[in-house]
Amino acid sequence: MLERRAPAEALEVLEPALAEEPGNRGLRLLRAWAFLMRAQLQRATDELTELVEDDPSDVWARHALGRSLERQSRLREALPHLRLAAAMSGDPEHELAVLRVERMSGVLDDKPARGDDTAG
Repeated sequence: MLERRAPAEALEVLEPALAEEPGNRGLRLLRAWAFLMRAQLQRATDELTELVEDDPSDVWARHALGRSLERQSRLREALPHLRLAAAMSGDPEHELAVLRVERMSGVLDDKPARGDDTAG
């Protein structure tokens, strides 16, 4: 359902399943994905924060947490998660997310290029 971009339908199935198995990590990851797709960003952030705390090595959860925070304009909070996910995965898309958020948050300075003598 999520691959078909039907997060509301997915949540209708996931919620009863999670009521039966509240600790099921796979179901919780799917619920977080559905929350992200529905732009229920605080709910996604809450779920993903718990998932990352439970398993700090989960690259998908960490990257998704960073993206959720980014979508809420919580850029400085997003950066550590995005950086770690990029370092852990080596995924070029994760690296691009880091660069995008660094630029948006002003972390990257607009320093002159090396050898640029016009900098005074």
